[in-house]
Amino acid sequence: MTALVNRLAATAHAGVLLFGLLLLLVQAADALWDDAASGRERISLNKGWHFKRWESNPDNIVLKPWILPMANAFINDPATHFKTPVDRQPGFRISFAGDSYNDTDWEAVDLPHDWAIKGPFYTADTPVVGGGMGRLPIHGIAWYRRKLTIGPEDEDRRIYLDIDGAMSYSMVWINGNLAGGWPFGYNSFRVDLTPYLKLNSSDNQLAIRLDNPVQSSRWYPGGGLYRNVWLVKVDDTHIAQWGTLVTTEGATAEAATVQLSVQVENSGNSSREVMVATDIYELADVKAGMRGMKVASLGSKLVSVLPGQRQTVNTSAKVEKPKLWGPPPTQTPNLHVAVTRLILASSNKTIDTYETRFGIRTLNATGERGLLVNGERIYLQGVNQHHDLGALGAAFNHRAAERQLEVLRELGANAIRMSHNPPAPELLDLADEMGFLVMNEAFDCWQNQKNPNDFHLIFDDWSEADLRAMMRRDRNHPSIFAWSTGNEVGEQTDGANGGSIGRRLSAIVHEEDPSHRGSTASMNVAKPNTPFTEAFDIMSLNYQGEGIRDTPAYSGFTGTHTPPLYPDFHKAFPNSLLLSSETAAALSTRGTYFFPVTNESSAPQTDQIPAGGSDPKLRQVSAYELYSTPFGASPDKVFAKQDENQPYVAGEFVWTGWDYLGEPTPYYSARSSYFGIVDLCGFKKDRFHLYQARWRPDLKTAHILPHWNWPDRKGEVTPVHVFTAADEAELFLNGKTLGTLKKASNVTSYRFRWDDVRYEPGELRVVTFKDGKEWANDTVLTTGAPAALRLTADRSLIKADGHDLSFLTVEVVDKDGLVVPDASNAITFTVVTVVGGYDMGEIAATDNGDPYDMVAFPSKTRKAFSGKALAIMRAKPGAGGLVTVVATAEGLTRGIVALTAVP
Repeated sequence: MTALVNRLAATAHAGVLLFGLLLLLVQAADALWDDAASGRERISLNKGWHFKRWESNPDNIVLKPWILPMANAFINDPATHFKTPVDRQPGFRISFAGDSYNDTDWEAVDLPHDWAIKGPFYTADTPVVGGGMGRLPIHGIAWYRRKLTIGPEDEDRRIYLDIDGAMSYSMVWINGNLAGGWPFGYNSFRVDLTPYLKLNSSDNQLAIRLDNPVQSSRWYPGGGLYRNVWLVKVDDTHIAQWGTLVTTEGATAEAATVQLSVQVENSGNSSREVMVATDIYELADVKAGMRGMKVASLGSKLVSVLPGQRQTVNTSAKVEKPKLWGPPPTQTPNLHVAVTRLILASSNKTIDTYETRFGIRTLNATGERGLLVNGERIYLQGVNQHHDLGALGAAFNHRAAERQLEVLRELGANAIRMSHNPPAPELLDLADEMGFLVMNEAFDCWQNQKNPNDFHLIFDDWSEADLRAMMRRDRNHPSIFAWSTGNEVGEQTDGANGGSIGRRLSAIVHEEDPSHRGSTASMNVAKPNTPFTEAFDIMSLNYQGEGIRDTPAYSGFTGTHTPPLYPDFHKAFPNSLLLSSETAAALSTRGTYFFPVTNESSAPQTDQIPAGGSDPKLRQVSAYELYSTPFGASPDKVFAKQDENQPYVAGEFVWTGWDYLGEPTPYYSARSSYFGIVDLCGFKKDRFHLYQARWRPDLKTAHILPHWNWPDRKGEVTPVHVFTAADEAELFLNGKTLGTLKKASNVTSYRFRWDDVRYEPGELRVVTFKDGKEWANDTVLTTGAPAALRLTADRSLIKADGHDLSFLTVEVVDKDGLVVPDASNAITFTVVTVVGGYDMGEIAATDNGDPYDMVAFPSKTRKAFSGKALAIMRAKPGAGGLVTVVATAEGLTRGIVALTAVP
């Protein structure tokens, strides 16, 4: 159908509008065509839930023996499978699980849902939930309930509940029966509802219990059904959960061999003979999922599957002149889709259709040249990302996640480390589509705890199942280049035990992914040639590459003192990919600066006023971007050590790309981190421009810091730094030159520093040069008093579906339109458009990027921080039209922005 309409569109002469309408018709036709023939339905269950949370346990249940057997499908050795209790159901009933319980007074919610993000923040000195977990009410027992309709057409079908993520210790009931569960809050899992359903009934009661303990995480985990939930209906004989594996061999621009493994599952009571047939298509429109040209057929294979068994079918085909997947800007992230059909041999009827998205590309992890993608060396310009979406919390939102990646792509980042857990599957889809390379990570700890209630409690029972489940779900993503089994685990120094666990997890990686993407675990203390290090294919160093507390500025601190270890690891593992999975751990709050400024290229943040680079009363750290945690370093130091060890160092993952909720080092009385290159709102810190100058050296930019509003510093030394890829710069203050600086030929300096400038109000201007030619200029002015609000939207056209978002930035400006960098006015956001009595939009959350702001995120009033604030606008489901948002502040001209919501 798609190919036919594409050909028709190619002959149309009615212009772009007609073609757009044709594309919409194609999508609708494809959907109808595929649903009618596929034999498989995947239905969103995100709407219509009732929810209630208790801080104390309302039901006191322990169901571990009934939940553990859920892991068996991901444990390869049957001898180690968990035994289901003789009584297949617990010998007691729970009122919240049954259909007779009246939940009409519970809160009505839609998914994804994070119960904790609305707050309020805990601000006491001894809070229930501390700064490490974001000071938000993540803890408690919660139940989610809703009804399912199962029609007569579902007879002889298998019906599964697929949960993409539930925080945590989930247990699923259907019609009062315990159907299954999964304890690890970050993994996706499936529960078979079939035995407990009532056919031809709209009264099937689904109930899900979650238990989220305190002291279970080192960052904000969120709480609830915080990812998508699906109902999947298939024939008794179907392609198993995550039942396909695509690998490509010898991929070049001329040809590639695609190999496909398909696992067919028979859940019925009799043997079935089915034909397994697969075609491969280009993806013409990735976002719409529209197929393009068919590029190969893998033929058909007949297989007989016994009841209750699975059979694996392997096929392969050659693709001529494939469009390869690779990271921009030098490559293009082209994607393909394998469409596999199960055809009943007795009737030639298609009983299941399964789509597998993948990319054709080669990956080579080398010890001498780093990572090669399609033969090209790709230097990893990566960042670490936690899973929260700032003011929206842990509840996954496609647009918010996409925006994060867009900002990182503007930065020049080409890689993401999923720290420290399996991400939402849609985030990996976005990475595929946008061309990011990904280090996928399973665990933050193993047997040795980091917190009393963290993963160590279930590691022995669940580590194999969780690692295999993550890999089976994610292994067809072309973006993934490495599998991390742990982050800074305590077993690094456990000798033989750490090595033994590492080898076991690495063996699982190799079994689940035959495409040779390597295993790793991030090491902050393990040294070369230890049992732990020798367990892995890839050497992932946390801070050890650039050295830890190894310079005089850091010498007074307790803890590990480690010289730069890139050369030592390369010598010990000359054939292994060597990278830094965490670098820098620099600290700053956007737009804040403290004096005096360190003369060092990297200095530890302390509370020793005035020399420590911070103000402990304000909980702010200087944005000169020279200060770090005691175990970390400035970007400048990291860059120097990487450059000294080229070309064998494959690159870095900065800690972190965006600020995140929880782990507010150095001030645990705050709510969110100070590590980000970008703050929690998505506003760029000064550090953004330092990394951009390195990662996008052809981009003609220059950036001056600090701001130039210092009325109390007249005549005092106020250093001026400039971030740019240029090699020469001249600074002017009120038209007078302050000197020309050149970068050293060996590039040991990554910024221009005029450290003896004495403040006078007016104009700072820098003119930069590269290779003797003018490159880029920047100007910073002393502003007037706040006069108005300027409101802008990142997108003026959004879908009226209740999920799509527009991120609105408000800036406090003076009478000339200059942002007032120290403004802190209280701003109120209002959605004023009402059509036919219908309120078309709402402010979902507000923020300002200040880690110490304890105003709850749903508040419509927010103080500006360093001159800016953020509002997140959501169009409600229903009719579309114009939506107007107004920002007001006392004594200032209001800001207005108009958006269009499309139904």
